[in-house]
Amino acid sequence: MRIKCILFLAVLWITACAPTQAITDVPGTLSPDTAVTNPAGETPPQQPIENPYAPLPADSSLTRGEVFIEEKGLLVRESYPPQISLSMSGNLPTPCHELRVQVSEPDEKNNIQVEAYSVTDPNMMCTQVLKPFQASIDLGTFPSGHYSVYVNGELAGEFDS
Repeated sequence: MRIKCILFLAVLWITACAPTQAITDVPGTLSPDTAVTNPAGETPPQQPIENPYAPLPADSSLTRGEVFIEEKGLLVRESYPPQISLSMSGNLPTPCHELRVQVSEPDEKNNIQVEAYSVTDPNMMCTQVLKPFQASIDLGTFPSGHYSVYVNGELAGEFDS
C-alpha cells in the first residue's frame, strides 16, 4: 500500500512539473485576444448566392399572384464581411401557389428591393385554403456602408457592412 502511495505521488509530481505548451505557442493558432481583420480596402470576392425561390423561365406560362407576409427580418452573421439573410413567413393563397422571390442589387442609396410573389398554373384545380410558408434567402455580402432592405415596398430591416 505504501509503495502505491509513493508511486502515485511521484507520478503526480512529475506531471505537475512537466513543461506545458500554451495554445498560443502552437503554430497557426491565435490568441483569443487577437483581432482578425482584412487589410483596409480589401473585401473578399462575393460568391454567387443561389436563391431557391428565384423566378424560373417556365414561370411565363403561370399566373402571378400575391403572398401574404406576416413576419420578415434580417439575420446578420458575424463574419468578415458580414453575410446577410432575409427571413420571411406568411401564407400563399392556395397550396397550388409557389413562392418566388426576386432580389435586386443595391441602388445609389443602398436600398435593396426584394419582390415576393407567387405563381400558379391557371388550369389547375385547387382548394381555396391558405398555405403557410417560411423562407430564408441569402442576400450575400456587401461593400462597406449602411443598407436598407425592403420587401414588397415595406422596410424589412437595416444593416451596416
